[in-house]
Amino acid sequence: MAEYNKKTVEDIDVSGKRVLVRVDFNVPLDANFKVTDDTRIIGALDTIKYLSEKGARAILVSHLGRPKNGFEEKFSMKPATARLSELLGKPVIQAADVIGDDARAKTGGLKNGEVLVLENVRFHPEEEKNDPAFAKELASLAEVYVNDAFGTAHRAHASTEGVTHYLPAVCGFLIKKEIEFMGTALSNPARPFVAILGGAKVSDKIKVIENLIDKCDSIIIGGGMAYTFVRAQGFGVGSSLCEEDKIGLAGELLKKAEARGVKFLLPLDTIVAKEFKNEAESKNVLIGEMPDGWMGLDIGPGAIKEFGAVVAEAKTVVWNGPMGVFEMPNFAVGTKEIARALSESGAISIVGGGDSAAAVEQLGFADKISHISTGGGASLEFLEGIVLPGISALLDK
Repeated sequence: MAEYNKKTVEDIDVSGKRVLVRVDFNVPLDANFKVTDDTRIIGALDTIKYLSEKGARAILVSHLGRPKNGFEEKFSMKPATARLSELLGKPVIQAADVIGDDARAKTGGLKNGEVLVLENVRFHPEEEKNDPAFAKELASLAEVYVNDAFGTAHRAHASTEGVTHYLPAVCGFLIKKEIEFMGTALSNPARPFVAILGGAKVSDKIKVIENLIDKCDSIIIGGGMAYTFVRAQGFGVGSSLCEEDKIGLAGELLKKAEARGVKFLLPLDTIVAKEFKNEAESKNVLIGEMPDGWMGLDIGPGAIKEFGAVVAEAKTVVWNGPMGVFEMPNFAVGTKEIARALSESGAISIVGGGDSAAAVEQLGFADKISHISTGGGASLEFLEGIVLPGISALLDK
């Protein structure tokens, strides 16, 4: 299990210093290049404001999208910079490049408290290759490095891991919060500790389940991945999603949970439909009685009630992945009801990115959840117990 006790931006002197900050401004844009969801920018505000107030000269670096061949206007950081400026209520300087003449001139001219955004770091293929020469050039713009991009902490790139070889490196407030919530949940949770795992495929969550069987009191399984476990118990699943090559492994996980005394809950019932579409004819059936030619698309009312009761008793809950086909309103009920149960539980609740985070946000329960993780892949790897290179490279306390 990866345990982190890292220095934060509060543990070092930043006043008057040029501080390179890795942020995650990989935000969605509309056809007019306007930011449509600024959650990630808002997530970095605490660190940026702190640096400004302490008189640091903040140099922000991020990626946006997946540019393939150098500079492409549609992947420019300019819209994110404009939104940041609005949120901070003051001008933010935009560099025309990452390590070129403009970036050097503008970082050199920065005054205390000012904020500069470099261009998209992925305009350089050396970023994803974690090229040492590129990382060194990037690091040479600053005197201190702060990583506050949890969403990319599971990747060893030049701007997340490479630069730490050339600068004193600490974490910002966003990563600090992620480490505190996720780390405590996995290493020293208030009990009962319950994990709710959903999503389409068992294969995406195998390592998470294996890691959590050693830590949890109960594991709740929903979503498409549940049907592979149902098959492992010897029941038919109609035409539901099922990973044939993972049935044996699902059976082993069930046995392992039983041997450890971990409650492993599969849905009692399921909403099945004739076709994979919102308007399809649907009905509720017991999980062992799924009719041929029908597919399970959501957990049923019995499952909602049972899962909800387990959540109500919990003291710590980690949730990753929807309970059904959340994109279709008719099959989003299970996910919504689990979100509601979590918001009413009084437990320390951690929602790990992606669809489960979207469900909690959409339903207006976000303020009742202790922590919504900002990193999809990173939070999954954290739950798997994998060491995240972007965090492990930072200075220990």
